[in-house]
Amino acid sequence: MSAGASGGDAAGVSAPSGAVSPGEDGFAPSALGTQEHWDAVYERELRTFQEYGDRGEIWFGEESMNRLIRWMQKHKIPLDASVLDIGTGNGVFLVELAKFGFSDITGIDYSPSAIQLSGSIIEKEGLSNIKLKVEDFLNLSTKLSGFHVCIDKGTFDAISLNPDGAAEKRKQYVKSLSRVLDVKGFFLITSCNWTKEELLDEFSEGFELLEELPTPTFSFGGGSGSSVAALVFQKT
Repeated sequence: MSAGASGGDAAGVSAPSGAVSPGEDGFAPSALGTQEHWDAVYERELRTFQEYGDRGEIWFGEESMNRLIRWMQKHKIPLDASVLDIGTGNGVFLVELAKFGFSDITGIDYSPSAIQLSGSIIEKEGLSNIKLKVEDFLNLSTKLSGFHVCIDKGTFDAISLNPDGAAEKRKQYVKSLSRVLDVKGFFLITSCNWTKEELLDEFSEGFELLEELPTPTFSFGGGSGSSVAALVFQKT
């Protein structure tokens, strides 16, 4: 699932247009929830990278990547732990993980252009220890399993906007996550569409909240809040 267009964060990248807060009936349908949209996005970004060397946007900004890597460092996740980036997009987060020292990294995306782009970026960086696969997370191949850490920066958000049965697709996402993640494994999710409480409800079966990561806050009308939720779950 694509997750490489702009997302909200302190880096000044705004939330995707068309994204709305979930109500009783879920999200309003949006092209952001379709593969056609992301195929077009990454075909364009691939051409841009080939012509100008521009890697494209980082979903939720660079700080979001640093936040997750700091958590992994703080909790002493082994550098040889198997890590899956769900909806890797342009693969920039995979590059950062590899530079930090992680050696068993896999990125998946259902857009072939995204995988081609991330492969080109990884090759330019001179990295060879990153695995890339064209995979639809909602319809996985049998070979994808046994990960110690799974990371999502915007893919669950995109699925939530799918105009064709988004609620069922969210349930399938949880089933796929449970399948690929080892027992006691960690799931790190960053979202600009879901609150902490809503994510707790979505992942209530088979997962428990381990930690809420600090994200940029804003103040308005005497109150404060955050436009981004970043949570760490553990599979039970």
